[in-house]
Amino acid sequence: MVHHPRRHKQLIESFKDAISGFVNAFIQERNLHIQIVAAIFVIVFSLIIHIHFVELLIVFVLIGGVISLELMNTAIERVVDLVTQEQHPMAKAAKDTAAAAVWWFSVISAVIYLFIVVGTLIGQS
Repeated sequence: MVHHPRRHKQLIESFKDAISGFVNAFIQERNLHIQIVAAIFVIVFSLIIHIHFVELLIVFVLIGGVISLELMNTAIERVVDLVTQEQHPMAKAAKDTAAAAVWWFSVISAVIYLFIVVGTLIGQS
């Protein structure tokens, strides 16, 4: 067996692969659709109520975190499905835990956003 050193892709190829992964996930994952629609509403509402610039940056980080975790959840689900199609307790635990990570960050993000909105609305009165 001949060992070949790992050859790194060109940067543009890495970007193409990442975009392809996002597009595939977007096409196939209902939750990603919901999260992106919610993100658009949150951004539009935030602009309407004139949240502060730094808080808007926080909102973008939270949105990015939720979507990134959803993409990781999708990757984990696909790897588990690749390994086994049977109903195995460990496969379920892996999928459920990945989904819980998305849910937990989403809840925390919603609470933070609620504080930002309330603070903005109270500050405007």
